[in-house]
Amino acid sequence: MRGDPSSLTDKHPAHTFRPLAEVLGEWETDGIDVTPFRSGVDSARRRYVRHGLIRMLPLDRVLIGYRSTRAGAFGGFHHPDQGYRHLQMVAVITMYGPMEGSTPERPALALLDLLRAYAHDCLHYGSRRRYVDVAGVPVRTQYGINFRRTGGQTYSAADARESRHTRNLGVVMEGACDREARTIARQAAASFGITEPSDALGALAYRDGTGTLTDVDVKRGTNVSGGEEGQRYAASLRGYETAVNRRYGHFLEEFAPGEEHACHTLILRAIISGDMKALGTWLDERHGPGTFTGLFRAPGYFEPV
Repeated sequence: MRGDPSSLTDKHPAHTFRPLAEVLGEWETDGIDVTPFRSGVDSARRRYVRHGLIRMLPLDRVLIGYRSTRAGAFGGFHHPDQGYRHLQMVAVITMYGPMEGSTPERPALALLDLLRAYAHDCLHYGSRRRYVDVAGVPVRTQYGINFRRTGGQTYSAADARESRHTRNLGVVMEGACDREARTIARQAAASFGITEPSDALGALAYRDGTGTLTDVDVKRGTNVSGGEEGQRYAASLRGYETAVNRRYGHFLEEFAPGEEHACHTLILRAIISGDMKALGTWLDERHGPGTFTGLFRAPGYFEPV
């Protein structure tokens, strides 16, 4: 699977995929200054070392989709069927905006989107994982601070669809990774003077990538450019914000009021190391013994299959 990632790219037959380093070189040849991305990656590397991640996702394990033959194709962080895939150890990312060309329509915004996606997927790549062999099939039983039994039982249950809170470890991990990635993108935007576009979809994507979406952005449907796929992209963006980032933010407010950053840092370090002692102790000191288990473990986790 790791030698041939075509099972992932075959899901997008209209798109051309090339390694990230190759695409960046092509954009530079076409006159695009990719310094904001490279500088952002350097910043991410320094931040992640402090959390215990000593190796970033190799650039040759990141495939960028562009040059699409599908009319109206629209890419970016919220494009369907992309992201990091642990068995293949490959990240699939699409170029933000209209995908029919080889260079982005809005280079600065596309570079921010790419930085957010890469920084996000580096954390998935660096998350602690444990596999066991079940009848010749590798089964992942630990992923960061989340667990799954070989029979398929997950440690935490899914959140109710309309819940604004979370008790799901998948949401917590995804939210923690994206919170960090958006911080990196936001700092890059500030450092290089990348400002919010004036059109509705561009502004929405900018605020999403930099973690500055408002309640109005999330709740109100806005007519956006980008055709039918642009409309779907905006809907997916809002759905992800509601189901992941808002829920993670509420979780930090619930259990770490005034100490959100400290709790977020402990969560990230536990995701990378797989060691939850420090996080568990921190939560127990504030909310009583067994807080982590009480918050997350589903009643049926240890039920026989």
